[in-house]
Amino acid sequence: QVQLVESGGGLVQAGGSLRLSCAASGRTFSMYAMGWFRQAPGKEREFVAAIRRSGGSTRYADSVKGRFTISRDNAKNTVYLQMISLKPEDTAVYYCAADLVTVQYTIRTDARVYDYWGQGTQVTVSS
Repeated sequence: QVQLVESGGGLVQAGGSLRLSCAASGRTFSMYAMGWFRQAPGKEREFVAAIRRSGGSTRYADSVKGRFTISRDNAKNTVYLQMISLKPEDTAVYYCAADLVTVQYTIRTDARVYDYWGQGTQVTVSS
């Protein structure tokens, strides 16, 4: 069992920055690839970014490439999402999720395969 708690959301003007954090419970954090997803009102949940178990390799949605950076600190059981050059269309509830993977290089973008989810944190970007 893994419990995930996001923090760092808030209201920011377009062009601004935020850093989201996701703290995980348990001693097996390094067994999970981690992902960030978001859901805007009236829209489906969408993939934002993911990072493999040991860090290093990452994947991003095209809409955030060059603006968002995912990272993790396995010693602190925490994954981060640094967001810069924010746009109003980035407004959404952001969720972190854990994907138990047996192959360490696995990074997946399908929300349906993720095993555990946080409660979400609201990010609002004003124009």
